[in-house]
Amino acid sequence: MEWQLQDAKNQFSKVVQKARKEGPQIVTLRGERTAVVLSARDYDALRAGRPTLVDDLLDGPPWDDELADAIGARAKTPSRSVAF
Repeated sequence: MEWQLQDAKNQFSKVVQKARKEGPQIVTLRGERTAVVLSARDYDALRAGRPTLVDDLLDGPPWDDELADAIGARAKTPSRSVAF
């Protein structure tokens, strides 16, 4: 079902209940699809098996010794001075 933003705001508990019972509820703003309200179950199913940003960062390619040394050797001070 589609809801205009103002109606969704005024009837938010109804939007949530319909999302739980009937599936995703679409919210529009000036006639354009803007947001979707999902039940927690639908959201969890959508996210299942997908890596998080942290997983992606930790699973990146290993650093070779040259890259690790270059990063460790860079200046520890800011590259720009800030005037107050």
